[in-house]
Amino acid sequence: MAQEQVQLQTQKQQQVQRLSQQQMLQVKLLEMPLTELEESVNAELDDNPALESGGEETDDMDTDGSAEQTEGDDFDTQQEREERQDALDSALERMRSDDELPAYDSRQQRNNADYEEIVYGDTVSFIDKLNEQVGERELTDRQRDILEYLIGSLDNDGLLRKDLGSISDELAIYHGIDATAGELEEALKILQDFDPAGIGARTLQECLLLQVDRKVENGEWAGDGKLYRCVRTILADYFDAFTKKHWDKIQTALSLSDHQVETLQREIRRLNPKPGASMGETQGRNLQQITPDFIIDTEDDGTITFSLNHGNLPELHVSPAFNEMLAAYRDNKAGMNRQEKEALLYAKEKVDKAQGFIEAVKQRRHTLQVTMKAIIDIQRRFFQDGDEADLKPMILKDIADRTGLDISTISRVSNIKYAQTRWGIFPLRFFFSDSYTTEDGEEMSTRKIKVALKEVIGQEDKRRPLSDDALAKVMKEKGFPIARRTVAKYREQLGLPVARLRKE
Repeated sequence: MAQEQVQLQTQKQQQVQRLSQQQMLQVKLLEMPLTELEESVNAELDDNPALESGGEETDDMDTDGSAEQTEGDDFDTQQEREERQDALDSALERMRSDDELPAYDSRQQRNNADYEEIVYGDTVSFIDKLNEQVGERELTDRQRDILEYLIGSLDNDGLLRKDLGSISDELAIYHGIDATAGELEEALKILQDFDPAGIGARTLQECLLLQVDRKVENGEWAGDGKLYRCVRTILADYFDAFTKKHWDKIQTALSLSDHQVETLQREIRRLNPKPGASMGETQGRNLQQITPDFIIDTEDDGTITFSLNHGNLPELHVSPAFNEMLAAYRDNKAGMNRQEKEALLYAKEKVDKAQGFIEAVKQRRHTLQVTMKAIIDIQRRFFQDGDEADLKPMILKDIADRTGLDISTISRVSNIKYAQTRWGIFPLRFFFSDSYTTEDGEEMSTRKIKVALKEVIGQEDKRRPLSDDALAKVMKEKGFPIARRTVAKYREQLGLPVARLRKE
């Protein structure tokens, strides 16, 4: 039986969402970090004569009022000219008046004096700065070699998480220095006397205690004063309750009033848990300079304010010369020839493009502001004390719900943008973390769990490192009831090897 092919043509209506040219421009500018935005603005200024920066002085634009006349035009040519004339009239009718033209002044909330210094990284690394302080001390060559090795063993936050036994072995193997435990302790005390206070501490507790003692040495606090005694007692004797924020237990144990507790909390918030971060680049070399898009200030009383870093973005406005052309049409509509109308249509296209660019820059600024405000509202505790463990679980949807913006918009804002805080410069992605729900239904930040896990592994006996099962038990005792497989997952994400490879 023969088969017959039949071709059918059907028509269906489908709704498809497409971004307009203006929306695409807004998306493009939103994704840009500040330095790239500055380049884009400068390129647009060069490309579009209707967009200007700075003052209002511009050269007058000369227009040729003569019209070309062509003899012997046929009917089709004449009809085409008339249609083109109608299109010009129609386009020019839709022009907006000059009082509707927007302007963008990026100088609002700008601090140009600070801008040049706001870069991530330094021409001198914090390792180099510490080595400079080594040169200022009267030391033997042996002491200097040991001290420089200790400095090279610091983590990025300025803490020393290697135990002195391992450092002693490494000095003997790699440098032929047989350093005793006493020599290492003496060198470490010298290092801990360097600036900033807290550098070279082996734990967070020791880091904070060093900073408190330095305040007494510098004369900021009185050694026999109640403030020093209370803060040191909390950090030395009630550190576990302090890390778990059990201030009610601390208040009862030390017989403190509510006002005294608030004062102590405020003073402890001034301490820096990451002293190395305050000294800039921690890798020993400057790979790139990153300009932060946000500048976040935390006052001593815990008040948080922020501003956008506008860098070298100029004030943008539509050229007065183009405005005059638009005004001329309104005053002399009937007396204009075709060439003048074509010039005005060109002006309209450039003005529309300039308007769109200015509006896109304004929209970018607004979106960045509301997004950063929402991030600070959720992560307020971190911006106050700088403790990474205080970061709450937060995903893109949380910020989208607070701002009313789309998740994709929040994602673009968070991409390759940085915030300068009192505790260092962080990419916006740093403030986002998933949550882990325990068997009891408690929601915890995965970042907080990872910080605790890294600290446990850092303090373990390197001759008998803990297995994942043992780590899970220790984490449970510290208030983080996670399964062994979760320990293994987070350990791998932290780049830490299994127990047998951590053995020294």
